[in-house]
Amino acid sequence: MTDESGRKARQPRQRKQMLLRLDPAVHDALARWANDELRSANAQIEFLLRKALADAGRLPGAARPIPRRGRPPRRPDGGAEGADPSEDPEGTGREPNRP
Repeated sequence: MTDESGRKARQPRQRKQMLLRLDPAVHDALARWANDELRSANAQIEFLLRKALADAGRLPGAARPIPRRGRPPRRPDGGAEGADPSEDPEGTGREPNRP
């Protein structure tokens, strides 16, 4: 696959899959912890492994950061280009009620 300039487009790296066997009580505790932090159990395991690797000085420099999930952050300009922020102060897509 190439981009407009003829260079190869960068492909996202595939994430590795692995089977992990856990004691049921450990899995339940992990699932509760992940739920408390609004993560999946898988994301919690990856978070904890990365933290342990970093604390031990073993996190490889080539490791990409964990991708953020959810709604993207708001743009600092407050909306779409050319939009008048006074038209839509709540970001609802509707004009405010005017007397």
